[in-house]
Amino acid sequence: MTQWRQRPGPIGVLTGAGISTDSGIPDFRGPRGVWTKDPIAELLSTYGSYLADPELRQRSWLARRDNPAWQAEPNDAHRALVRLGETRDVSIVTQNIDRLHQRAGTPADRVVEIHGNMFEVVCVDCDYTATMAATLDRVAAGEPDPPCPHCDGILKSATIMFGRAMDADSVQTAERIAARSTIFLAIGTSLQVEPAASMCAVAAGNGADLIVVNAEPTPYDPYATEVIRERIGTALPRLVAELLAPPALN
Repeated sequence: MTQWRQRPGPIGVLTGAGISTDSGIPDFRGPRGVWTKDPIAELLSTYGSYLADPELRQRSWLARRDNPAWQAEPNDAHRALVRLGETRDVSIVTQNIDRLHQRAGTPADRVVEIHGNMFEVVCVDCDYTATMAATLDRVAAGEPDPPCPHCDGILKSATIMFGRAMDADSVQTAERIAARSTIFLAIGTSLQVEPAASMCAVAAGNGADLIVVNAEPTPYDPYATEVIRERIGTALPRLVAELLAPPALN
């Protein structure tokens, strides 16, 4: 085992879609990713297109209804991070909206959902919020593009779409996590979407060992202490076991 595994101090974790593929949720940019197979599907996550096109919004509500995350369960990788957090100071910044980290057992206050979540609905024009389940009930009852009941505005999931500003508090919290980490794990993310990807630069720039666990090459591989190309559901439990192993006696 290389020396970084014995470093003490806080561990920061950035997770992307790849950590949830073993739970039956496809990623976006991989060889079999949602957007790779259907580039038009990316428009569902583009804010300007969503506001301008009622038919696209109708398609979006159906996609939310059919999202495999509703039936997904945490996998071995999510559970491995729970075990790590029981012994080490671990904070997770996730690009995922599926809340599988929390469902696996990671405390909610140790997870930063930098891209929001799929379980809540917001209005783009007022402060109305609702659960996704209740809003999907309206879709099932015959409202293909349900308007805000308060102001008749457009509703959307509580996720950060392309073309929409990130939540400043979430970004600042993520940057603090990256800056204080001695080890920073980037797991299952293409590291192509900013500002989430830049957390790797923040961590490495503050002296952390950057470890990339991803099936495909990423822009941050050259800056990593170690790059792991194995299947995440196998690699991460083994990596966590190594991090938790007592130091070898000389």
